[in-house]
Amino acid sequence: MREFRCTCGARLFFDNTTCLQCGSELGFLPDALALVPLQPKGERQWATPRGDHRKCANYIDQGVCNWMVAPDGAADLCQACDLNHVIPDLSQPSNRALWQEVEKAKRLLVYTLDRLRLPLRSKREDPTHGLAFDIKAADGNARVLTGHDDGLITLNLAEADPPEREKIRSSLKERYRTLLGHFRHEIGHYYWDMLVRDGPRLAPFRDLFGDESADYGEALRAHYARPPGNDYAESFISAYASAHPWEDFAETFAHYLHMQDTLETAAAFGFTKRFPANSDVPESRDFDLLIAEWTDLSVAMNALNRSMGLPDAYPFTISPRVQAKLKFAHDLVGQARCPAPNDCRSDSAPVAA
Repeated sequence: MREFRCTCGARLFFDNTTCLQCGSELGFLPDALALVPLQPKGERQWATPRGDHRKCANYIDQGVCNWMVAPDGAADLCQACDLNHVIPDLSQPSNRALWQEVEKAKRLLVYTLDRLRLPLRSKREDPTHGLAFDIKAADGNARVLTGHDDGLITLNLAEADPPEREKIRSSLKERYRTLLGHFRHEIGHYYWDMLVRDGPRLAPFRDLFGDESADYGEALRAHYARPPGNDYAESFISAYASAHPWEDFAETFAHYLHMQDTLETAAAFGFTKRFPANSDVPESRDFDLLIAEWTDLSVAMNALNRSMGLPDAYPFTISPRVQAKLKFAHDLVGQARCPAPNDCRSDSAPVAA
């Protein structure tokens, strides 16, 4: 995350609604990727350093958002909240608290996609190519499976409960499991459909990841029946990535977003060697530069965690083959970038890279 500053000079953080130094109310402007102070101006309108805006309805009514909406639009929800198709029953107090955590992670995802200038529209705007989220709590014996289906991403609300998520992570012998990780993985499936499936990148994809036409259900059954050995790391970023080429791409795409976001944060705090403070890391077209910086940073993060008696922050190995897959994701993102953020929300369909 880049660094944000209040007009009083205080450091601000992405989810802040109030400056702790001067007391100014804050709002995030998605079109400008800026967190700014607000001044009340008329009914449901606020003046910002970048013009007048309205608060997202979920900011006003639910207290789970801090994003703003353009004053001349008809939408009551911000770009991130407008992606919701189903939300949990908020009459249940526990659901509300968990949903708030889900929305935090989803806003981080949307911020990254906007920063990378990837095509991003809701299914309300574009039923064919748009994106939507079903955030569901289990009801009785009915299971909620996290996954992606034709632009609809479903997330089990229980994943927002740290003890429950840790229990699942441990049972599956996963090295890493977070809400944000789920969103980054599932959005990888979405962008595979949008940017690879029907375009000229399909053949290079198969050369690297394998033939995705292999039976998906059977591949998952085989994966869980016979988990891979430790040698999977020679070709895959995670054990789950070895299950099927679709999962390999989704895991790789998620790790590319891990890399991008963490490098941006590190640059904001002056922790990078090759990027100046607050540099625009995504603008770097030099993948070798990015991966070299990421290698150094991830080693340092793991060492810091060990100094605190904590597990490694990034417990993964980037082999030469995994690095080639990450470069595929890097090139794909670079080719799909919109000229400007607003262009990413035009009526035109995403173009396969």
